[in-house]
Amino acid sequence: MSVIPAACLIGWPAAHSRSPLIHKYWLTALGIAGDYRIEAVEPAALADFIAGLAARGYRGANVTIPHKERALALSAPDARARAVGAANTLYFKDGALRSTNTDVEGFINNLDAGAPGWDRADEALVLGAGGSSRAVLFGLLERGIGRIHLANRTMERAQALAAQFGHRVTPVAWEAVNDVLPRAGLVVNTTSLGMKGQPPLDVAVGALPATATVADLVYAPLETDLLKAARARGLTTADGLGMLLHQAVRGFELWFGQRPVVTPELRALVEADLTRAAA
Repeated sequence: MSVIPAACLIGWPAAHSRSPLIHKYWLTALGIAGDYRIEAVEPAALADFIAGLAARGYRGANVTIPHKERALALSAPDARARAVGAANTLYFKDGALRSTNTDVEGFINNLDAGAPGWDRADEALVLGAGGSSRAVLFGLLERGIGRIHLANRTMERAQALAAQFGHRVTPVAWEAVNDVLPRAGLVVNTTSLGMKGQPPLDVAVGALPATATVADLVYAPLETDLLKAARARGLTTADGLGMLLHQAVRGFELWFGQRPVVTPELRALVEADLTRAAA
């Protein structure tokens, strides 16, 4: 009996993930007899689990908190994963376990889909200096944004990250964010501020240019106060759910051999699931 192709999500904990919903939707839509499972793996067991990934019947995996950095060291990473310092997608090629970071293309492709023309911005403001910020910075630099202001509540972290990415990234004190806004053609929130259960994100959206785009990586709630204020001003926005959907595309293609499409039906399906969970 043939074994159906499968991939999984590795995390600790991992039960909250929407990845199975997304990938199983695509498997059905494309008529592929495959599976996508959740694997809750303790940190102490990660190396053994990844070493036995193929033996467990997996063609690859997504990796989530807290394993992304260690997964990088346990695989052969590409340039994106190395630059971001974390791997969120594992796959096999030429008999070797390789890794990439699809948060980069998830972020960029979501902007392209929902905010075409966003890359005409000369300057961008990125809020936060964590792992997600690394993916955003890499994508913006690769796309050719000339100057990126990086603000973090701890200035030292912003300075250290800016130094890693070069002269086009300038660290900014958190208290000076509003001074940058009038020049920012793109604002990206990579922090947890504004997320359900977290403190609010206070940004003077009214100071932004009328042509600015505002992106928020948070997707719970679906419409953060930042996005609500931006939309009230008539600004173009991109939300975290869009990034979540778009970052899943390449992993699916690597594992199952067909490139899926992010459709309104898929977005509605995941939106409904998030709404149920929030109720």
